[in-house]
Amino acid sequence: MLVIRLQRTGRTNDPAFRVVVCEHTIGPKAGKYLEKLGSYNPKTKHRVLDQERITYWMSQGAKPSETMHNMFVSEGILKTAKINVLPKRKILAKREQAKKVAADQAAPEAAKNAPKKEEAPAAATEA
Repeated sequence: MLVIRLQRTGRTNDPAFRVVVCEHTIGPKAGKYLEKLGSYNPKTKHRVLDQERITYWMSQGAKPSETMHNMFVSEGILKTAKINVLPKRKILAKREQAKKVAADQAAPEAAKNAPKKEEAPAAATEA
């Protein structure tokens, strides 16, 4: 599967990134990629993206990473909502999971306690 992602370049404490398309099994530090699609400098927020080639690779089945998806949305290449890429705090994740479990357990109980529809007598419906 092809992936469009960032590949870090630059010196220590001076990051710069290439936007590349590569196979998902190849690590980003390997330096092997099929095509360079642009660059990104996080310090200056300067982006250079080849929109035509990005749309071509996406039509060929390449999936953007979550960060690249958000960057494409910001640049107007994709017309979807952004994805939350920040990791959830463990405490919040545990609370959400506990809420889901409680809701799942409450759903069958609510179905049992729900009033049943009383069926009308057959004679009353025929008359």
